[in-house]
Amino acid sequence: MAADLFPSTAPGFDDPLGMLVACHRRIERELATLGRLQRHLPEHGCDDDARAAARAIIKYFDGAAPNHDADEEECLFPRLQAHAGPLIEDLERDHDALAMSWRRLRPLLAGIASSSRANLSPKHVSDLSAMYAAHILREERMLIPLAARILDAEVLRQIGQEMAMRRGTRFGAAAGARAEV
Repeated sequence: MAADLFPSTAPGFDDPLGMLVACHRRIERELATLGRLQRHLPEHGCDDDARAAARAIIKYFDGAAPNHDADEEECLFPRLQAHAGPLIEDLERDHDALAMSWRRLRPLLAGIASSSRANLSPKHVSDLSAMYAAHILREERMLIPLAARILDAEVLRQIGQEMAMRRGTRFGAAAGARAEV
């Protein structure tokens, strides 16, 4: 069982629940960057900072974020389905809605990254941030504590191995494996 659900250092695959929480913090940081980018564009346009921010946000939400969703949907949710079916169904719907919102936002960010677009809708950015905030709150208040109570050390080890495999990384603290969260 994960001893500390909110560690100050980046956890490894040997602490899969900690990794999921760390990923939430990274999502929040990327969304904060998105908000700053939206406010930056009207005054500065697609300057170097705007293009770099757009590229970084795209990189994260195209790469690490889908791995995070897969970690939950393929590793955690099935193991908790019998204990939290309605919650898991709600969280899966959230994932679908968040993915749809990202698909609408991504081309706008690509336009900023290529200097062919110089604005983002404050409402779209605010709506996406609010959706993520509500989703993360439910996972951290309900899902992660439930997993910590119900899943034993062997199941958590299996989840960590699956997460490492998804990223093409070795499992185990001895390998010093840390994933991009």
